[in-house]
Amino acid sequence: MLATAVAAAVTTPVVFLSTAPAFADTKPSAPAQAQNDKQDQSPIIEQLKKDVAAAQKAYDAAVVAEADAKKAKADLDKPEHELQVALAAAKTAAAEAATKKTAADAKVVEAETALAALPPEATAEETAAAELAVTEAKTAAAEAATAKTTADAKVVTAETKLSDAAVAASTKVGTAQTATKEALKALDAAKEALKKAEEEEGEEEPPPHEDCFPEDKFTSVVSGLPSKVVAGTTVDFKLRLTNGTDRTLDEAYAFVSLHAFDEKGLKPLDTYLDLEWYTADEKKWNDVPVAEELFVGTLKPKGSADIKLRLKVDANTPAGQGLTFAAGDFWNEDGTCGGTPDLTEYKFDILAKGSNPGKVDDAKGTPGGKNTTTQGGTSTTAVTTGQLAKTGSNDAMPQIALAGGAAVALGAGAMFLVRRRKAGADA
Repeated sequence: MLATAVAAAVTTPVVFLSTAPAFADTKPSAPAQAQNDKQDQSPIIEQLKKDVAAAQKAYDAAVVAEADAKKAKADLDKPEHELQVALAAAKTAAAEAATKKTAADAKVVEAETALAALPPEATAEETAAAELAVTEAKTAAAEAATAKTTADAKVVTAETKLSDAAVAASTKVGTAQTATKEALKALDAAKEALKKAEEEEGEEEPPPHEDCFPEDKFTSVVSGLPSKVVAGTTVDFKLRLTNGTDRTLDEAYAFVSLHAFDEKGLKPLDTYLDLEWYTADEKKWNDVPVAEELFVGTLKPKGSADIKLRLKVDANTPAGQGLTFAAGDFWNEDGTCGGTPDLTEYKFDILAKGSNPGKVDDAKGTPGGKNTTTQGGTSTTAVTTGQLAKTGSNDAMPQIALAGGAAVALGAGAMFLVRRRKAGADA
């Protein structure tokens, strides 16, 4: 259920603002919980179907917009385009002006030659007439030169307009192509979320566990994540799961997710960011998968485990704001299970490449539900496995992942998306 819930929270945050309270009870009775699960699945699937339809419509529109942009670019090369017509007319006028200037220059040479050829016995009137002819020829030549300069300038202006239009058209095509790719990704994600939800609805529900409950002494705390991250940089931080109880937690899982938007809260920036985790046995960094938990292992009483995380921010990332979500679940061999009472969000600003962030504090954690006190101490368990918890598998994922932490988490995540869209960078 967490896979469906997380995917739906990203694509359709509003629906979870209304459905989250249905999961708010700490320990609902078994029949009531089973009934709620069945009732809540159908509205989610119906909403996901609407999301697929909306994503398909957006993708179709993006394809049309891309085609229009490509056609507009191709039209610029056609002789009948207004900019091509203007350029051709300017070139014709410039050629005519050049011809007139050449003729005027020839008249000057002709007049000066005639003046120089006058015999010594030429009368004053003949000399004056020849000199006037030279003057008039030079005046006409100067006017022709000015006309040619003006015509040449008009050619340059027409060429510049055509060149600028070509650059703008190419930019528009590139933007349209990017929008089409993003729309296709959103459509594929919506279809995948719907597919998983339909598959999970058809699966047989496991017997409800009345012993699954939020555990106040089981905490997830992120440290070392700065409140400001500059595009083009890499940041190492960690997520610590702490078992503050007096009993062993046989299987502990950590959930961490990353989302970001531009400063206006309209454009998602997730594709610019890469979140990785490190396992000691493999000795390598692995991508943190979407909607899957990381298997931590056994946590002894008062013990904790650190998960090394790495955030890579692409150099081309626009300025914006990001959120890292963290939570944890556990499953015991006796069938009891539970999770952290809240999914905690850590907000950080994304600064453009080359920015000077100055002194930067760590991002502060804000619980999705009630406030809890973060626990420090020393990690007693190293995360060495490279395994993932398959969230669609009931034996590895307690019901509390949805009934407790996930529902509250989705409320926090959904409100973040709504606030960002509504209020911009001040959300």
